[in-house]
Amino acid sequence: MALALFDLDNTLLAGDSDYLWGVFLASKGLVDTEFYQTTNERFYQDYAEGRLDIHEFLNFALSPLASFDLDLLQSLHREYMDSQIRAIMTATGQSKIDEHRASGDTTLIITATNRFVTAPIAEAFGVDDLIATEPEMRDGKYTGRVAGIPSFQHGKITRLQEWMQAHDETLDNSWFYSDSHNDLPLLEQVSHPVAVDPDKSLAKTAAERGWPIISFRD
Repeated sequence: MALALFDLDNTLLAGDSDYLWGVFLASKGLVDTEFYQTTNERFYQDYAEGRLDIHEFLNFALSPLASFDLDLLQSLHREYMDSQIRAIMTATGQSKIDEHRASGDTTLIITATNRFVTAPIAEAFGVDDLIATEPEMRDGKYTGRVAGIPSFQHGKITRLQEWMQAHDETLDNSWFYSDSHNDLPLLEQVSHPVAVDPDKSLAKTAAERGWPIISFRD
């Protein structure tokens, strides 16, 4: 038995859940549409090009959570799942999760996207656990700020180490499936790094290092 780690956006999903949450909010008129779409696109490009300021992005991405009560947010998320997410959940990614579970491995999604957005998606994929960026809550309401270390780049390693210590797990014979060069720090830590529909930078690194390059796109 081993850990099988999966990135979420553009890996298990054929799209980006954080970006699509912003698109959804704009389509509902719940945020300033022009500003939000322009800023959302800028951050998405920054991420793709490896220059994302994660704290600046989280100030932007988490602020709408503080604008609405939890019941409304949960209702919105159910609609978002149906309109944006279910169609991009890859069947091949689901099969790989199921394959690892059948082998007795512990399956985790590890993602920079915040837990509010990703927890229902992780539940839909049926993984054992989720490591995500944590939005701060006080008195049952989101504050719009991040709690703790964002699960991004080297932060994924820190958050995973904390999780492994709490669950008495190790990286022996571990797997990590990801599309992004932003995940190179963690890909370099596991026994079996796998590039899934990789961006150009990760594809180049994977080819140079002899890592498997596969596709989850259906």
